[in-house]
Amino acid sequence: MHERVLRVSEALRELGSEAEVVELPDPAPTAATAAAQVGCPVGAIANSLVFSVDGAPLLVLTSGAHRVDTRRLADLLCVARKRVRRADPAFVLTATGQEVGGVAPVGHPQPVRTLIDATLAGYEHLWAGAGMPHTVFRTTYPELVRITGGEPAEVAQEPA
Repeated sequence: MHERVLRVSEALRELGSEAEVVELPDPAPTAATAAAQVGCPVGAIANSLVFSVDGAPLLVLTSGAHRVDTRRLADLLCVARKRVRRADPAFVLTATGQEVGGVAPVGHPQPVRTLIDATLAGYEHLWAGAGMPHTVFRTTYPELVRITGGEPAEVAQEPA
């Protein structure tokens, strides 16, 4: 097991989760490819997106069927929209210890402020990244809020 996946698995245990990391047959670079491999709706994939807000990391978990509305995000954070930027891969790796495409909601070197989009609450089960592009774990919205210490928020824009 890769060290990043091991860190996520250990973090899940430490946080009292019984979720098991699942290795997918193929990498899942998009929510659609992940959903196809685990057999769930695209919306039940909890995308982990990292933003830089004035240089501080912010993890936003949103449904794979939605995009983050950065205007709404900036309003929630009480900052100008230009201060909220999608993080580059180096920033993501530094903040989470994981690479873009495999960012998990837990297992980071330091706590990362986390917002969890309310659209995810509409699914009985969710699938989240587990440290590598081909690993995921199954969870629920309440558990995701609990294990991340995340703040439920309305940050999604409607799909096109």
